[in-house]
Amino acid sequence: MAASNIMPVLLAGGNGSRLWPLSRTLFPKQFIRLTGDSTMLQQTLGRTVGLSSLPPAVVCNEEHRFIVAEQARQSDIDLEMVMLEPFGRNTAPAVAMVAMQQREKGCDPVLLVLPSDHLIGDSERFTELVKIGEGVAEQGKLVTFGVVPTGPETGFGYIEAGQNLSENASAFNVARFVEKPDTERAQQFVDSGNFYWNSGMFMFRASTYLNELEKARPDIYEACEQAVSNLTQDNDFVRVPADIFERCPDESIDYAVMEKTTHAAVVPFDAGWNDLGSWSAMWDVEEKDDNGNVAIGDVVVRDCNNSYVRADSRLVATIGMDDVVVVETKDAVLVVNKKLVQNVKQVVADIKNKQRTEHHAHVKVYRPWGDYECIDEGHRFQVKRITVKPGEKLSLQMHYHRAEHWIVVKGTAIVECNGKEQLLTENQSTFIPIGATHRLTNPGRLPLELVEVQSGGYVGEDDIVRFEDTYGRS
Repeated sequence: MAASNIMPVLLAGGNGSRLWPLSRTLFPKQFIRLTGDSTMLQQTLGRTVGLSSLPPAVVCNEEHRFIVAEQARQSDIDLEMVMLEPFGRNTAPAVAMVAMQQREKGCDPVLLVLPSDHLIGDSERFTELVKIGEGVAEQGKLVTFGVVPTGPETGFGYIEAGQNLSENASAFNVARFVEKPDTERAQQFVDSGNFYWNSGMFMFRASTYLNELEKARPDIYEACEQAVSNLTQDNDFVRVPADIFERCPDESIDYAVMEKTTHAAVVPFDAGWNDLGSWSAMWDVEEKDDNGNVAIGDVVVRDCNNSYVRADSRLVATIGMDDVVVVETKDAVLVVNKKLVQNVKQVVADIKNKQRTEHHAHVKVYRPWGDYECIDEGHRFQVKRITVKPGEKLSLQMHYHRAEHWIVVKGTAIVECNGKEQLLTENQSTFIPIGATHRLTNPGRLPLELVEVQSGGYVGEDDIVRFEDTYGRS
């Protein structure tokens, strides 16, 4: 397929609730290696290579900006931009702002809108279907890719195909969109051979989408137009102003545009799609043993059938269990019947309502300079393992309520404390008093690893005052 005037737009929002405890608010499933050796975002980025002469754009939450940038860098893929939403307003505004930003640059590409957390089994077929979608979009249509159903699934909306738009039945006008049906109605849809699952993947000319959005939802259009007029550039990121964007309605492309336009088209999609929207979906796509079990990590399974068992940090053994999901992480364990995995979202809500933190972040937290992991904590102390990437530095900062002891276990550190610098190598340490202005830098070519012991009256992450920051957080 020759490179085309297609601009991939990857939607990388999401709050990480359906695949908890592996997925969290600060590290949702699109950034995790769920299947294969790369993350879902990286797999989606990889599928866009060669599709277009235009680099992809990514729309994500502000909290995820450095994860997106780092995973694109690891994949050696240049991005057109990373647009940062201060909070989610669903897909219609996200895509509208990208389209308007391109319009301001005098461009009108065909936008290929892709969720960044879906599995596509057949990349070659995906490319073929995108080519079909591009041709239909060039005719002024707004294309949705409808997944050819494999069964009476009640968790998806459906699309009914109307008039044939091609000789080989590769595209159709949309007759109607149907909300998630019950099992009996879903079976009728599948039996008819004329209905498709709504995948959330779209393709349309940027100007076509904006024209239809302005007609159907002028309130969304106007709010996005005001936001785009006030975008700010922050290093490699484009920031959406919170005070304007908060007035924008929360609406999906489906509701805002596709169900109202008379120009909707559907391309049947048969490239091995799965939205990995639950732990039962994860069981569906993984390789199984003779008893139908999926075992990932340090797992021992005995006398179990059709179960999914995943261990992240320690040995997990299961005996005599059928049709269950067991997922272990360092700070949480989930055990649920496969038929009830949709209720995981309610459990996450319960955890949040109890003002716990296990829904929000992992024990290991990723930062633009590296990561840290809490390995012990108690009354008036906390111990962390910190890794700083080569050439990176933390912000110049201070704490009102805690002192810190740093012990270097690997690599070399430059420590600045109250204006004085010292060089630390392996097995050396330093002390940062309460109220001291300090900064940590890795000047070497290898990762810097150190143990940090915090002590004081309060050791929360919000006890920090930043004076200077390479990553725009001060």
